[in-house]
Amino acid sequence: MEKMRDSIDFKNTDIKTLFRKLLLPTVLGMIFSALFIITDGIFVGKGIGSDALAAVNIVSPLWLFSTGVGLMFGVGASVVASIHLSHGKVKVARINITQSVVISSLLLMCTSTLFCSFAPQVVKLLGGSERLTPLAVEYMLWFVPFSLFTALLNSGMFFLRLDGSPSFAMMCNVVAAVLNILLDYLFIFPLGWGMFGAALASAIGTTVGAFMTVSYLLRRRCALRFHPVKMSRKSMQLMRHNIGYMCRMGSSAFLCEVAIASMMFVGNQVFIHYLKEDGVAAFSIACYFFPIIFMVYNAIAQSAQPIISYNYGLNESQRVRRAYLLALKTAIGCGVCFALTTIFCSPEIVGMFIDRSYPAYDIAVKGLPLYATGFVFFAVNIVSIGYFQSVERAKYATVITLLRGFILLTACFFGLPLLLGDRGIWLATPLAEMLTTLFILVIYISGKRKDKEKSVSLDKTGCTPT
Repeated sequence: MEKMRDSIDFKNTDIKTLFRKLLLPTVLGMIFSALFIITDGIFVGKGIGSDALAAVNIVSPLWLFSTGVGLMFGVGASVVASIHLSHGKVKVARINITQSVVISSLLLMCTSTLFCSFAPQVVKLLGGSERLTPLAVEYMLWFVPFSLFTALLNSGMFFLRLDGSPSFAMMCNVVAAVLNILLDYLFIFPLGWGMFGAALASAIGTTVGAFMTVSYLLRRRCALRFHPVKMSRKSMQLMRHNIGYMCRMGSSAFLCEVAIASMMFVGNQVFIHYLKEDGVAAFSIACYFFPIIFMVYNAIAQSAQPIISYNYGLNESQRVRRAYLLALKTAIGCGVCFALTTIFCSPEIVGMFIDRSYPAYDIAVKGLPLYATGFVFFAVNIVSIGYFQSVERAKYATVITLLRGFILLTACFFGLPLLLGDRGIWLATPLAEMLTTLFILVIYISGKRKDKEKSVSLDKTGCTPT
């Protein structure tokens, strides 16, 4: 186990060196998670058809819900645990991560049972038409029961990186993705298991990755590991307080996933209204692509998170600021690359998922370049949300997430098509992201102004600002 751990000193190592050390394995792990999503879409589209691709998109919000729960508890517990670790409270940090895993697992067991018990009704609520509902229900019934492991895999990544094992965290994602790719091909093509095969492949991949993270956290040689949870009344009260605080710290991470689910849900409604099932199939390609972009930005934010949280706990404000700006520059650079690639290679991207013979192909080729115009703004928003989470400013993170993922997005989805027609549907998400970035700039400028006024006030009183 010692070989799994890397030597990471969050307090003294140069910020650029520290960020690079965490960024490479985190991004590689996220890239393999992205391959998990891409190959699922490619095999479903090529092996089953465009209706199957649209059906998976209909029930994707349920997968994003479980991912969001995992991220919420992962972010919340890791922020709290990293601050405790910076003060030498190792046992408290262990208790924090154990409580987060126990509660998130119980929550998802309950919701999964509920979703599966009313599968047809859930699919219809998510916008499934009569044509798509049977396929969506089949996929849902074989994937949703494994939601618990999806959350464990996502939350475990934070704990492994905080324990100094970003390389092993990467391996958990790699193994899960490679298994999914191999099983997707086997189940869909040679065995011909259709939607059942696609769902089962994804479920097996995430389950194996989750077991890897759990096995790591059970090892006694790890600094950050599971700790027995006491069942006394006082312990239960403390757990309730801790879980509430973790949820507040990680709520914006959950809302980010729910925001993607909201984008899919509202987008499906608008696309099916204007462009019918072929429009939903075209939109599903963008929806496969969007979480991939999100994963890279999220990897950048997650790489900065333990650095920021740990140094925030030590009141090292300069190191906190440097880590945030470095993450921001990296994300913006990636956003420019993603946008240009999508704009100039949209036919090739769409061709990976469906054949030219489908009407959805032309709709997607025309729409993806418009959709890509928001990738840079998306980068700024995700990294900024991660920063506010890391410095215990959950209120700002939550407000920003609500704006970009719900309020502005819904308004743009329903308003822009009335002004711009079909183009407006594709431009709704970019406009929502751009307006959110402007809001973040207002927060930043307002904060700088307050700091300046505070500094001037201290100078007048003869004090030295700290």
